[in-house]
Amino acid sequence: MPTPTKRTLLPGNVLIENVTGRFPEAGTDEAGRGALAGPVVAAAVVLPPAVRLDGLRDSKKLSAAQRLSLRDKIIERCEGWCLGMVGAPEIDRVNILRASLAAMREAVEGLNVAVAAVAADGKFVFAFDKPVVGVVKGDDKCLHIAAASVLAKTFRDEIMTKLDELYPQYGWRENKGYPTAAHLEALCRHGLSPFHRRSYKPCSPTLFGAKE
Repeated sequence: MPTPTKRTLLPGNVLIENVTGRFPEAGTDEAGRGALAGPVVAAAVVLPPAVRLDGLRDSKKLSAAQRLSLRDKIIERCEGWCLGMVGAPEIDRVNILRASLAAMREAVEGLNVAVAAVAADGKFVFAFDKPVVGVVKGDDKCLHIAAASVLAKTFRDEIMTKLDELYPQYGWRENKGYPTAAHLEALCRHGLSPFHRRSYKPCSPTLFGAKE
């Protein structure tokens, strides 16, 4: 038998010890932390134990077409999923880390299935009435976190494409709010939109004066 060349992601219910009973473990991840504009969006996903999702891994390592194809399969085969979202004003008020954790918690709390525990991407966790474990690079290690990564990324991309219809000068359809050279140039030319994160240095209102 040939040696496998791809590492298989771990399924759910393997990270948190001493979790017993019939309730599964949810995976959660967010998208949009590094963007200059738009919300941070999180997803929570509960997968059945024997699910197969070939090609699933960290959403950042997939093409847009691959992500959309996998999203359909995840939604079709999962036991439950939900989104959470925090917009730019709240990100500015509480900071992006707290906003990201709040979005993940909102997604988990919105699940229509009971869970025994939660595996969250990253080293920081949120308060919840069930155990929550942070998994560094979890979207590249655990199937249910990778599934959440795909849902969060694809739905956020669609939000930014819709916002591009309102503010086409920033190129959000292409850059999704991230600090590309074209986006930064557009900021210098047009100033800030209501969806820019003013707590981020490139979007500081002091840089734009009356153009805000």
